[in-house]
Amino acid sequence: MVEYLIFLAISTASFALFALGLNLQWGFTGLINFGHIAFMTLGAYTTVLLSLKGVPLLISALAGAITAALLGLIIGFATLRLREDYLAIVTIGTGELIRLVVNNQELPVGDSWVSGAFGVQSYAIPFSTQPSLFLRLVMIGLLTLVAVVTFLTLWRWIRTTQVSRTTDFDQKMTSKQEFASRLGVAVVLAVLAAAIYISGVIGLYNYNPKAGLMLVLLLVLALVFWRLEILVRSPWGRILKAIREDEEIPKALGKNVFWYKLQSLMLGGAIAGIAGAFFAWQLGAIYPDNFQPQLTFDTWIMVILGGSGNNIGTILGAVIFFAYDAITREVLPRIISLDEARLGAFRIMVIGLILMVLMIWRPQGILGKKEELTLGK
Repeated sequence: MVEYLIFLAISTASFALFALGLNLQWGFTGLINFGHIAFMTLGAYTTVLLSLKGVPLLISALAGAITAALLGLIIGFATLRLREDYLAIVTIGTGELIRLVVNNQELPVGDSWVSGAFGVQSYAIPFSTQPSLFLRLVMIGLLTLVAVVTFLTLWRWIRTTQVSRTTDFDQKMTSKQEFASRLGVAVVLAVLAAAIYISGVIGLYNYNPKAGLMLVLLLVLALVFWRLEILVRSPWGRILKAIREDEEIPKALGKNVFWYKLQSLMLGGAIAGIAGAFFAWQLGAIYPDNFQPQLTFDTWIMVILGGSGNNIGTILGAVIFFAYDAITREVLPRIISLDEARLGAFRIMVIGLILMVLMIWRPQGILGKKEELTLGK
């Protein structure tokens, strides 16, 4: 059970990181990116190939993020001056192009060249060797710090929403609904954080390399989330939101809209590249088929479900998506007697139905703001 919870925590956190990059591009800037998986692919392959050459893991991961950002630079220069639909077409094509190139190209694995279709195996992951008792206790202390910061952040997030004292009925009901939704989300996230913390402590003390990977990933996710929250509340972030709503207004104010879009595309790509490194480390062996376009659309589900333009909502969307995935994998086979292929199709159909209901009931997502809704663009 502990190992399974650690596995779910790594999967959820890596795709929450991946989705934060997409949320920056789409939720805050309005850039339609249907090939987000391309950034993850480059980040994953750059990281593992450099690590096989003896490059330290930290430098390899940073190189993967830079490579993904450079892809964003190339795509941006080619498409950002054109209509938005051109960006959508180019990105989905780029994602498939990179996957097919990797599949058919020989890759420098160690001292030899190997066909990309055979994949890349036997590369190093963070904390793969058993650390000393002192280092394990330090790691448990870091995990405790992450848990405490998470609980305090959720508490402050709830307190920032207070029920309005206005006499206007509609405004008061809206305020109450927002407070109730935030309280419910905070409780769910706090329970999950507590379960992950307990599993992590057990996994770190009786050392499991995946627990060490989980700790590093959670630290990176917390750092990226913190910096993104500062950025999107800064003047830079407000310009991105203005571009999302109507880019003619910031243009009229003398802002270089193209440059801001390019920055958003590159930064979102770099975050996806880092997520690709953790995705590769979790798998332990990567193949081109690990980077199917479906992963991009799964990430769109996470962003839309939680609420585009909301970083906590994006993380919530990732949590809901993987909770749904885990529960249906375990429960549905006991309820419905279908073969594996049909069961998989049924699970996709159900989450599609959930999204349709959500779009009717709350089109801005669970935590999104209706006045910032970008789906109608």
